[in-house]
Amino acid sequence: MTAVSMPESVAPDVTAPAWRTHAMLLGAATLALLALFWRDAAHMASIWWTSSTFNHCLLIIPILYWLVQQRWPVLRTMTPTVWLAGLLLVAAGSIAWLLGEAGGVSLARHLGLVLMLQGAVVTLLGRQVSRALLFPIAYALFLVPFGEEFVPALQTLTAKMAMVMLGWAGIPAHIEGVFITTPHGWFQVAEACSGVKFVIAMLALGALAAHLLFRRWGRRIGFIALALVVPILANGVRAFATIWYAERYGVEHAAGFDHVIYGWVFFAVVIAIVLVIGTRFADRDGTERVDAVPAVPERGGGAAWPAALALVVIAALPPAWLAMSAGRAPQLAEAYAAPAVPGWQLVASADAVPWQPHFAGSDSLRRFTYADPRGRRVDLIVAAFARQAEGREIVGYGRGALDSDHDWVWSGQEHALGDVTVARLIAPGAVREVASVYRVGSEVLADPKRVKLATLVARLLGRDQRSAAVIVSAVATPQQDAAQAIRDFRAAAGPFAALADAALETR
Repeated sequence: MTAVSMPESVAPDVTAPAWRTHAMLLGAATLALLALFWRDAAHMASIWWTSSTFNHCLLIIPILYWLVQQRWPVLRTMTPTVWLAGLLLVAAGSIAWLLGEAGGVSLARHLGLVLMLQGAVVTLLGRQVSRALLFPIAYALFLVPFGEEFVPALQTLTAKMAMVMLGWAGIPAHIEGVFITTPHGWFQVAEACSGVKFVIAMLALGALAAHLLFRRWGRRIGFIALALVVPILANGVRAFATIWYAERYGVEHAAGFDHVIYGWVFFAVVIAIVLVIGTRFADRDGTERVDAVPAVPERGGGAAWPAALALVVIAALPPAWLAMSAGRAPQLAEAYAAPAVPGWQLVASADAVPWQPHFAGSDSLRRFTYADPRGRRVDLIVAAFARQAEGREIVGYGRGALDSDHDWVWSGQEHALGDVTVARLIAPGAVREVASVYRVGSEVLADPKRVKLATLVARLLGRDQRSAAVIVSAVATPQQDAAQAIRDFRAAAGPFAALADAALETR
């Protein structure tokens, strides 16, 4: 706990009427924002509750309350006022939400909502109060669920660190993507083993501890860096220890060892080490003081009503714009027949390792398997969307060629194949090459980032929002060069755009 010292020369409660007025308007504006964006607020709360990666977000609101309570003895001596500069923060949040909604990026929508709520505080409480509340206002950004974008990078980094330590330990090992093979086993650095959940939680803890323990910005930044680097390194040690334990005592015992060490011991020790280091170099004396803020002339409660109304109007403009530009979604044709491909004929699918692309909310999703006279087999997947929306995105985390319910994972290896990029998926004993192309409106694109941008522009301007994904995939075998099979199939099937167009025909 930290105590906030109150200037003795200022008597409390002299501004209670102003606080009641501005607090009432802030509460009303907050409820209005949550009502306007209730789906995003509910989505964030659902993520906090259901995703172990973001369970720590449930603690952020109580921490914010505690931080405000620590400052209340000083806050009650201040006079809340209207500061119209806060409307710029509201506008920035509304633009972020608009871009997120149009582009199907939930992170941008969540960030936009939090920015609008922060802007409401700054607008309706004023510069002086906002300065006293600067850290709690900024700390509210940790309400935004972010960080899953770093999972692939952390998986790869963890695997590489484990390989280095295995070399030090004299254990022969081979790495391919996030898979490590040793003489006694085959190990995968899965998404849950990337350490991302602990890194994100440590970032939130590190920011809070840096604020409470340090006054100098250099030490604060250094401590936050420590809070990020130590768990990343520790996760590499954990992965190595699991493999080492499997080599020494058997693979069947390694899973239980990993669960105990990861869940109950290892990272508790990491947290303790980081906090002990922080306490050792702390330059605060155990009390927290809100520095004196130059007085701001009171403007009266009446001016707050127009400001509250203005911020709600600014926030409501993006949803209104999208509603006007949305138009009516076309009805796609129900039947999508398998295209005829010269030199290739349809055959039954026979996956040694089950594989099924994931396109939640698509209006149609068809998979066809073709074989040529040489016995080569290629899969064609076509997913069509009349319109993209929340839960119906054509690209995004957990969408596309990889279904998290199956054993396939990204290997991190990609190579060019003509005008497309081919990604490599790997599973126990299997390698699959995947080429993906997307059509959004009239554009044919291979880069998922450009797909997001094209979707955003189409939604903002009310253009044709029909979109399709075309995937051509083949499994590498001793008898089949997967990349060459995909290349030959593409040459026979013709442009991907034509395959997409057939799926996007309307009734």
